[in-house]
Amino acid sequence: MNSSDPSATPPKADKATVRRHNLSLVLRTVHDEGEATRAQVAGLVGLTRAAVSSLVDQLLTDGYLTEWGKTFSGQAGRPGTALKMARTGAAGLGVEINIDYVTVCVVDLAGTDRVRLVERMDNRSAAPTAVLAQAARIAARAMESAQEQELRPVAAELALPGLVSGGAVRQAPNLGWNRVPVEGLFAQALTALRPAHRALPVSADNEANLAAMAELWFGGCAGGDGEPPLRSFIYLTGEIGIGGALVLGGQLLRGAHGFAGEIGHVVVDAEGPACRCGARGCLEQYAGQSALLRAAGLDPESGAAGVAELESRARAGDQRALAALEDAGRHLGRVLSGAVNLVDPDAVMLGGAFRVLMPWLAPAADAELTARVVSGLWTPGNGRLRASSSSGDAARGAAARVVREVLADPAAYAARRTD
Repeated sequence: MNSSDPSATPPKADKATVRRHNLSLVLRTVHDEGEATRAQVAGLVGLTRAAVSSLVDQLLTDGYLTEWGKTFSGQAGRPGTALKMARTGAAGLGVEINIDYVTVCVVDLAGTDRVRLVERMDNRSAAPTAVLAQAARIAARAMESAQEQELRPVAAELALPGLVSGGAVRQAPNLGWNRVPVEGLFAQALTALRPAHRALPVSADNEANLAAMAELWFGGCAGGDGEPPLRSFIYLTGEIGIGGALVLGGQLLRGAHGFAGEIGHVVVDAEGPACRCGARGCLEQYAGQSALLRAAGLDPESGAAGVAELESRARAGDQRALAALEDAGRHLGRVLSGAVNLVDPDAVMLGGAFRVLMPWLAPAADAELTARVVSGLWTPGNGRLRASSSSGDAARGAAARVVREVLADPAAYAARRTD
């Protein structure tokens, strides 16, 4: 039989494969529920109590679950022991390398941010190897802090502002990086700093993608307080550049080559200012952080401090600041209306610097969306244009991506424990 034939019957799963799948099923159920007894897990996953008990015993032995207290169902019989995700053991390491900072965080299996280090630096003026080496040094410090809490990062995920594919940054205009093998360079730098430890697997993705996933998993999109989860949205992150991501039906839309979401390089005016990407008149040149600060009369290279000053001036009613924000909001709304007409999301989430500047960006953006979205579902103040949550960012999304991999195949990570 030709194994490449799409109509070919897949091989039958053996007992080991079925058990591996069921280990993940049980672990993900406890993770999603927060806590549950063996009986409750059995009812949720459709396995026998005996089968679940065997799987739970292995997950306890491997350090993924912990038992605590007793729970009472209100029915006859003995109370069950509650299962929860372990607060020690396997964890995810997330490293966001952006234009003017590096953030590293360690997230445990429950999704809790346990270690967070932020270092401000101008990465545009440094060679990629130097930036990645400094990020590795910060990551090594974070891992030491994690070890003090008995946490063991099992892999690292890099979040970078640009086109990321095949372990490399293909193009990051605002960093000035082209075809940089970030996964390999970071792994080498981290291994050199920790020679007594086993090398950590490293992967990489676009920072807006990972920030969007953090919003989906931890932020306002996760639901709660009677609100249903938000499964389809456009996510914009306003930093030095503008990053974007599309989440449809709870899944990240990557495109044919993994480069979907580059909304910052949608052309507003073909005769407009030159962009670092090589084109002219991109949205970044009208609503990016540097453009906003320049229009408000502030130093365009002042980064987070400049954004804080812009927010302060806007609150004080400074007319130049207000005009800059209104103009940026108008350009954002026009570009977003095209994206909304194309993919029909439930909402648009504004993150990064846009989140704190939302009160002054939103009115003009909302007006443009109302005027241009053909469905008629967008009206001013209807809640479809939202500020992102403060509980999710690209570094946390990157670390959580590692945790999701552990949840998907706990047996694999138990088999290759790192020091």
